[in-house]
Amino acid sequence: MKKFKKLIIACDGESASGKSTAAKLISKKYKLLLINSGLLYRYASREIISHNPTNNINFLKKKFRTISYNKIDKLDLHSEKISNHVSSLAKNKNVRKIINIFQKKLIKKNKKICVEGRDIASKILAKNPKYDLAFYFKCDVKIASYRRWLDIKKKVPLKNVRNSLNKRTVMDKKRKNSPLIRVKDAILIRTDKLSKKQVLLKMSKHIDKLV
Repeated sequence: MKKFKKLIIACDGESASGKSTAAKLISKKYKLLLINSGLLYRYASREIISHNPTNNINFLKKKFRTISYNKIDKLDLHSEKISNHVSSLAKNKNVRKIINIFQKKLIKKNKKICVEGRDIASKILAKNPKYDLAFYFKCDVKIASYRRWLDIKKKVPLKNVRNSLNKRTVMDKKRKNSPLIRVKDAILIRTDKLSKKQVLLKMSKHIDKLV
């Protein structure tokens, strides 16, 4: 395994496509700071659901000025209620601007990072700084929904989880602001065809080719 002084990895993909697990594995192996942008949107949804503010944008600006990423990372943000709320929230241009600024501050402080989400290669790491390597994750919705169903400890019917994932992916791809796309040089990772070990191996092979 090569050692890097600078390494910027972008991981994009659909809901429950396995990108979070893969990003964790690769971050641990190469000692990268891991930033999960999806958690930031989920945190925003949780706070809005909990407090029902009169002005969401002003409310979120204050929240993201006073919260650290480490605190957000420790919260349980994968409820079905949050999942259903976050898909519409993520379409809001002003919400995305708040979260993008928060992410950029984190990114600029670190030379060894892995950022995962839905607009990382196309927007967040498109330039200044630009990713060294981009991965795009896909997973068959039946497998993805079953995995998410287990993650939430079967609290809601499997059918509901599948419908929610389908809805989220369609909204992510069709939204006007920073839609989910696979950039031209992104390496496809099919997590429904590969085990965790195989995913890590495939990603590592591409990373180790970097000069």
